[in-house]
This record gives sequence, structure tokens and C-alpha cells, in this order.
Amino acid sequence: MEARNHTAVSEFLLLGLTDDPALQPFIFSLFLSMYLVTILGNLLIILAVSSDSHLHTPMYFFLCSLSINDISLSTTIIPKMLVNILRQDQSISYKGCLSQVCFVIVFVGMENCLLAVMAYDRYVAICHPLRYTVLMNSCLCVLLVLVSFSISTVDALMHSLMVLRLSFCSDLEMPHFFCELAQVIKLACSDTFIENILIYITFCIFAGIPVSGIIFSYIYIVSSVLRIPSSEGKHKAFSTCGSHLCVVSLFYGTAFGVYVSSAVTDSPRNSAVASVMYTVVPQMLNPFIYSLRNRDMKEAFRKLL
Repeated sequence: MEARNHTAVSEFLLLGLTDDPALQPFIFSLFLSMYLVTILGNLLIILAVSSDSHLHTPMYFFLCSLSINDISLSTTIIPKMLVNILRQDQSISYKGCLSQVCFVIVFVGMENCLLAVMAYDRYVAICHPLRYTVLMNSCLCVLLVLVSFSISTVDALMHSLMVLRLSFCSDLEMPHFFCELAQVIKLACSDTFIENILIYITFCIFAGIPVSGIIFSYIYIVSSVLRIPSSEGKHKAFSTCGSHLCVVSLFYGTAFGVYVSSAVTDSPRNSAVASVMYTVVPQMLNPFIYSLRNRDMKEAFRKLL
């Protein structure tokens, strides 16, 4: 198969989740519904927190940042997929594909960092309650979000620049519903050893450090809560962490499921279906998790509606 330089590549083909034309209307309706629920749910979170002065605290500031990130990630992936199904056109331009790769890495990395920041916020609130307002001041909160965004952006730019170096073959069909970095690299005809090494290194850094931070934060949280004498105090302390724990479990559980499915199966389509579980489902469910398990959010929704 003759290789072509990447400057000659005009477009890739996104084959989607299935080849069956009869399933396309169902997939379109399903993903459109999921996208609308994601947008509306996260917008309600943002509006509720913004309109209620009682929720102007670091925890809800980070929750709003997470909601904005979830909207951005879903908007990066789903609309293009819906347009392709509607037009019965599987193509995506080279620049569009590279942009999608970059933005997906930014927002997935941002979600990863935000979950770690939220775990640190809960650690300070429970383990150092008297110093919480001093430690988690507004400047630090904004700084933590900006640093998370900057780190994710640098990571995305590194991978995008590495992809720009690649030459691609004449077969540009991608068995996926969006341009995922690993799938794009598989289409390259040039040597991808450096790119693969970079992926493993950045994965260990950008996944290992936040996950370790979350684990250590909750080790200290649990040890502090167990020292509380009253059962009511223990329940109240654990309830403030329940929503965050559910979101963390959902995001990392689905991401781990994608990794396992990719390792045990050779089917690219199965990997594409599994990718839905970390790029679409958590972003849709996060507003429900926080609103249904949080009394303050329920009250804010009641006032808003």
C-alpha cells in the first residue's frame, strides 16, 4: 500500500458504530437524545449554582467547571456524528479530524484533573473544616481550574503536533464515530514508535497522578470520618462525598472498561462502542448524580424552576 504525505490527505472516513443502515435512525435518535439531555442537564447545574448565592462555594464552582467541560466534550464529538448520519456522509476533513483529536484530549484531560481537584476540595472540607475558607479561597480555586486547563492543553498540543508528522496510507477508513488519537495513529504508514511511547508516558502521568491524588484524598477523608464520634456526623461527612465518588467511579470505571475491551478484543467496532461509555455516558449522567444526591442542589433547582 503506497503511503501518502499527510499534506495530500483531504479527509478521513468515520465508519461509525455499525454498518447496518436500518440501525442508523435508531443511533441518530439515541445520540441526539443523549446530547440534548447532556446539554440541558449541565446548563441547569450552571444556572442553579449561578442563581443561588448559597451555592457560591468552591465545591459548586468546581461543579460548574465540570459541567462546562462536559458540555464542551459532548459538543466536540456528537454533533459531527449526527450530521454524518443525517447526510449519509462518513467523511471528516483532515483539519477537522485533527481538531477533534486535540479538543477531545483537552476535555478528557480536563475532566481527569477536575475530578482530582474536587477530591482535594472534599479533603480540605472534611479534614481541615476550620481552615476551609482560608485554604480554598477564590484565587486558589480559579488557579486550580486554569492550571488543569493549561496542563490538558499542553498535552493535547503535544499529541496533535506528533500526528502532524505522520504520513497516511490510501486506506483512511476509521471504524469509530469520532477521531480518536489511537485510531488515527493506526492509519499511519510512517513509523509511530515515538507517538506510541508518548501516549504511554502521558497516560501514566496525566492519569496516574490525578488517580493517586483522589485515592490518597479519600484515604485521609475516611480516616477522619471514622474518628467522628456521632453516627449523624459520619453520615453527613460521607454524604458530601457521595456524589463525587459516584462521578469518579463512573468516569474511571468506564475508561477502564474501554481499556479492557480494547485489550481482550480485536474488533475495532467493539472498541468504538466501548468509547461511548467514557465520552458520552458520564457527561450525561453527572448532572443527575449531583442533583439527585444533593439536598442543596434540589433546593436550588426548586427555586430556579
